[in-house]
Amino acid sequence: MPSIFVKDDLRASVEAATGGKVTVLYTASGQPSYMNVIPKFNLEDIDAGLGSGVHPAFIVGGVEKSELFIGTYQGINKNGEFLSLPGVDPTVSQNFDYFANLARANGPGWHAISSIEFTALALWCWKNGYMPRGNSNYGRSSDATWETGRRVDGGTPGDTSTGGRTLTGSGPVSWRHDNSVGGIADLCGNIWEWSPGLRVVAGEIQVIANNDAALNATDLGATSSAWKAIDGDTGLLINPTFTGTIAGGDYVPTTPKSVRYNTSGTANYTLVRASGQSFEGMTNPGATPVSAAALTVLKKYGLYPVANTGLGGDGFYLNVEGERLAIRGGNWGRAAISGVFALHLASARSSADTSIGSRPAFVL
Repeated sequence: MPSIFVKDDLRASVEAATGGKVTVLYTASGQPSYMNVIPKFNLEDIDAGLGSGVHPAFIVGGVEKSELFIGTYQGINKNGEFLSLPGVDPTVSQNFDYFANLARANGPGWHAISSIEFTALALWCWKNGYMPRGNSNYGRSSDATWETGRRVDGGTPGDTSTGGRTLTGSGPVSWRHDNSVGGIADLCGNIWEWSPGLRVVAGEIQVIANNDAALNATDLGATSSAWKAIDGDTGLLINPTFTGTIAGGDYVPTTPKSVRYNTSGTANYTLVRASGQSFEGMTNPGATPVSAAALTVLKKYGLYPVANTGLGGDGFYLNVEGERLAIRGGNWGRAAISGVFALHLASARSSADTSIGSRPAFVL
C-alpha cells in the first residue's frame, strides 16, 4: 500500500471522529491533508433524466474509480504543497496555473478539485435534499445571518469595511455539504475555487473528458488537445472551433454545431443567461436549440441546470471574450449567488484575486 495511506494516530482519530467520512492522506513529502471519501455513485441515483451508469467524475483515464478524495477544506500552500487543513487562511491571489501545479506537487494522483468533481458534489447535495450554506456575507451566511465563521482579519461578521474570508471549516455544520461534522466545508462561499477541466473560448463550452483533468499527465494548457467542445445535436465531444490562442470575436463560423453560452440572443445551439443571474434560470432559446441528448451531457458536467427550480439561486457569470476558465462556489460577498451550483466563467487564466483559491483532491 502506498505511503499516502499510512496508518497513524492522526488518521485513526480523524476517521473515528467522523465515522470514516474524513481520512488523512499524505503528500510526497509526508505532510497530512484532511480528505473526504466520496464513494462512486450512478447517474440514475441522482436523476433518471441524466441517463444511467457511473457519474463521469468517477471515470479517470477510461477507468472507473470506486471513490474520490476531496479536500475537506479549501487549500493552503504549505512548504510548496497544497493541503486541506482546518482553521487556516486558504491560499488566494494566485492564477489558475499556480493552483493546478501546486496540487500536482503533492505527488501522483493529487490535483486541484476538478469542475466535474465539484459538479458531482453539487448533484449529490441536491439529490439528498441539503444545499449547504456558507460564508456569503463577510463572515456570515446571507441566508441565516446568525451563522458565522471566524474571520481571518478578526473583524465582525457582516462588517463590509474590510475583507471577509473566514478560517477553513470555522463555520457551523450547516456549512458542510451533508450537514454533519464530517462533511466537506465551505463549498458555498468564502472563496471561489479554480476547478480545472472546464472553460469557454469565445463563448464555446469546452471540457476535458470525464475526470481526465484529475490526471497528472493531462495538459491543462490553453492549446492542449485535451479540450473538447460539445456537439449541439449529438452531445458527443468534438474538436473545438476555437483554441486558447484565439481572441473572442475574431472568427465565428456560419454553421457552428458546438454548444455555446451567451448573455442574450437566439443563435443556434446557444444557451442563454445574463451574467450575474441564477444558474437555474438558464434557457435554450436558439433557432436550432441544443438537443435533449446534448443537454443531458451538459447536465452531467454541471453546465446546464438539472432542474429549473430548487438549485438555491446559485449564480452564473460569463465573459465571451477569449479564454475564460471555471471557478466555482461563490465567495464571501456574493450573498445568495454563492452556492454549490455557482459557476463563474468570466476569469482569464492569468486572473488572481483575494477571493479566488482552490481545494486539493486525490484519486488513485
